[in-house]
Amino acid sequence: MSKYVKDLVSKEIARRLDGVSAALLVNVVGLDAGKTHVLRRRLGEKSISLMVVKSGLAKRATEGTPLAAAFHGVEGSLAMVWGCEDFVSLAKEITTLTASPDFPAFETRGGVMDGEHLTAEGVKAVSLWPSREDQIRILLGQILSPGANLASQLLAPGGALASQIKKKAGEDEPAEEAEGASEAAVEAVAELSAGVKSEEPPAEEKGEGRLEDGAEPKTEEKAEGS
Repeated sequence: MSKYVKDLVSKEIARRLDGVSAALLVNVVGLDAGKTHVLRRRLGEKSISLMVVKSGLAKRATEGTPLAAAFHGVEGSLAMVWGCEDFVSLAKEITTLTASPDFPAFETRGGVMDGEHLTAEGVKAVSLWPSREDQIRILLGQILSPGANLASQLLAPGGALASQIKKKAGEDEPAEEAEGASEAAVEAVAELSAGVKSEEPPAEEKGEGRLEDGAEPKTEEKAEGS
């Protein structure tokens, strides 16, 4: 390969890696075209990019960048992978694929994180860390836990008070019902007494009736004497 072609390839590698600060190196030698296609598709589903490079050209392309540390002591053809949600998630995905029987020749060769070179064992260790999503979940749990405890402590006395009020209201209801029944009975008796009094005739009418009944016999006695 001429120097001109090497420069072109190095510039293309540098262009594709622009903005990338962490990546992993993997071995894809030994995978046929079919398995390589499946591997790329699975990586693409996780937003992971894969690029096959020669170590010499990759060193030239990454010289002076944080990725340069990844190629310390590395020779031959290999592939670079980068992307995913965060570097820990990337390490998890690659470690899972290296253990898959679908890709027996796929293995981790190292990587770089925060400008520090990682060995294959170091990548496996990073894959055991909590991912960004896991860290957010843990942090939210730690933030919300005191609030939940405080809310339960504040609501507990209110719940006990409400229970006592409800219990007291239940005890007062029978007394109120009995008092209402007594008042209704008194009103019924009063209405009945008033009705009886209204049906009796006045006292004067009763007296006049007795005089008239007694006068008629006296008139008849006088008539017989005459």
